Amino acid sequence: MTAPASPEHPGLHAEHGDRHDAHQGHQQSPWPSAAEEPTQEPSLESPQMASASYRLAYADIDFLRRAELRPVRLQLELLKAELVQQEAGIDSTVVIFGSTRIPEPEAARARLRAAEDAAAAAPDDPELARRAAVARRIHAKAKYYDEARRLAAMITRVSQRNGHRDYVVVTGGGPGIMEAANRGAFDAGGKSIGLRIMLPREERPNEYVTPELTLQFHYFAVRKMHFILRAKALVVFPGGYGTLDELFETLALIQTGKVRRVPVVLFGREYWHRIVDFDAMVEEGTISAADRELVRFVECADEAWTAIQDCWSDFAR
Repeated sequence: MTAPASPEHPGLHAEHGDRHDAHQGHQQSPWPSAAEEPTQEPSLESPQMASASYRLAYADIDFLRRAELRPVRLQLELLKAELVQQEAGIDSTVVIFGSTRIPEPEAARARLRAAEDAAAAAPDDPELARRAAVARRIHAKAKYYDEARRLAAMITRVSQRNGHRDYVVVTGGGPGIMEAANRGAFDAGGKSIGLRIMLPREERPNEYVTPELTLQFHYFAVRKMHFILRAKALVVFPGGYGTLDELFETLALIQTGKVRRVPVVLFGREYWHRIVDFDAMVEEGTISAADRELVRFVECADEAWTAIQDCWSDFAR
């Protein structure tokens, strides 16, 4: 892996991206960068030059979107996020996952009141009764918004002391628990990463992600790889399909030795025991008792903080 860029070596954001760093003793490249390529004057246009075939390959969006170019797009998506983080000097992260549907407590209370009022006004409507029941459950989990926010602030205070090179908070950059974690880093005056995914109904990135560390992905696989590449801990709050996908991919990678073991901290024992029966998987023989020990349950930010610090001696206590 290339060493992280320094302020003297701006790399990806350099005006002349193909030139080497003179401060490092390297000679400047004799070749012009892509940005320095001469442009064609409008007066020189012709039917031949107007043809799509005449466009430079890297400037031809239609060409880059062809199915045959998928391997190239995957590589570009992987590389761009890698270079952005290298140039920011980020060596390690703490990943925080959780539901987009768990808002801060005040918003959860307001939604609960509205749902219960609607159900009370139409007591024979089963759908309104169901919505009220869901709102009560979401309200009960809204405490995790505050815990995610508090935990991220704790981690970020450590990250600030090492120049945001290590233990940088990273989330999916969306609402709910992700917003809470980015917000906690923001509260602490630090940086955090948001790895967004393009979806038809996905909202814009939350306002607390550090702008220059807000990355957007088309491919889930590449995005998930970047969650794991620098992770020194995975913190998972109650969530749905996306959260479960990210949790179990990480557990499978640890179980099979594809990545080093890192602490996997699950918030909310009651929720997780209801959703995933790890004990039953051991009894059925589909995982070992040791596999069950890959996760640790916690209820608050302080417990999570201790669980993470216990695994890494370089944490400042």
